Amino acid sequence: MPTQVHIYNTQSVTPIDPLSVEQVVHFSLELQQASCDEVTIHFVEETEICELHDQFFNDPSPTDCITLPIDSPNTEPHCVLGEVFVSPQAALNYVEHSDRNPYEEITLYVVHGILHLLGYEDIEEEDKQAMRAAETHVMTALKSANLLVTSP
Repeated sequence: MPTQVHIYNTQSVTPIDPLSVEQVVHFSLELQQASCDEVTIHFVEETEICELHDQFFNDPSPTDCITLPIDSPNTEPHCVLGEVFVSPQAALNYVEHSDRNPYEEITLYVVHGILHLLGYEDIEEEDKQAMRAAETHVMTALKSANLLVTSP
């Protein structure tokens, strides 16, 4: 049975197509050879990501994504991988100073969150390098497959 992807979009700055999010999540998990029964993706306003950042990391500043892992991947009998909170506003702020498409940046945040749920970290330099390599691998494959988060 394929992973059930729960998608909640409570932000209003960027339209999000839920089907595209689901495809990105399924593709990313498959590429990482990870399985789970459920994962949740939230698209939230900047104020909410700041509140979550403060609540869980004692830092009220805006951030791009926050992950809350629940179960390890590939566990039985029912694996709830966790939740990813994404700030589309952070993506819009970032792309003002780059040549990246905002939806490509939002896709990167979803991928980054999924990788965190799969156990990747980005605190220590060695871990950051592994995270960046995994992000590049997944994003390159997603772009080749023409799968990005999109507007409806």
